[in-house]
Amino acid sequence: MPQALPAGLYLVATPIGNARDITLRALDILASADVIAAEDTRTARKLMEIHGIGSGKRPLIAYHDHSGANGRAGILKLIGEGKSVAYVSEAGTPLVSDPGYALAREAGAAGYLVTAAPGASAVLAALSLSGLPSDRFLFAGFAPTQPGARRRWLEELGGVPATLVIYESPRRVRELLTDMSDILGTTRRAALCRELTKKFEEVLRGSLGELAGIVSGRELKGEIVVLVDRGEESVAEETMEQALRRAMAEMSLKDAAATVAEAYGLPRRKVYQAALEMEKER
Repeated sequence: MPQALPAGLYLVATPIGNARDITLRALDILASADVIAAEDTRTARKLMEIHGIGSGKRPLIAYHDHSGANGRAGILKLIGEGKSVAYVSEAGTPLVSDPGYALAREAGAAGYLVTAAPGASAVLAALSLSGLPSDRFLFAGFAPTQPGARRRWLEELGGVPATLVIYESPRRVRELLTDMSDILGTTRRAALCRELTKKFEEVLRGSLGELAGIVSGRELKGEIVVLVDRGEESVAEETMEQALRRAMAEMSLKDAAATVAEAYGLPRRKVYQAALEMEKER
């Protein structure tokens, strides 16, 4: 029998494709919460049915881009009355490119419990599969739809010393890759991930120029994540020594050397020896 949850807001990550990619804790919360708030109530109801969780007489309410302040006020009122509210986005981790940010901010500001049940995330899944450095990355969200705004946006991001992670629709991904090739350079390493965790999952890796050529002749479907490596100038800004010092402040010498070697494509032995020398200087 589900156990009662303390009053508060529970941010529950849901699968991005495969329905089995949900945690046991997430299922417990969905079974126990007094109220379920969802970006898409139909998707939430279907997910609960797949996992044998009935909504019973519990409210299943919508909270999406158009809910606004009134929608947040209603949810906060429920929490204030002692209710536990589970919030789920349409897919993935709440607050990552969905309307949950303002809700979580206001719940926290009101002094209510706000906690998260982590799980699936298209950002992290794509980063893991991209073959690009993962020691530092920037999630940039969706690219602007207007050509001029998109190009200015890319120019601002071009110098960021981190792997860029961008969401895009299949309708506009050709234009995005074309603009990226023009602004960031055709040789810059990149990856395109689509339909992550689903039957037709696909990961394309290569230069921006190569990816632009591939998608120009294809009709792509499904959710798409585009990832771009940091530029050569950005990589040069942080030397191996600087990266090692930063990594060694957070992890063991061995792990720091392995992380930096993988991130920069350097021989592990060379990086490990440099880490040993730096350790002696401390």
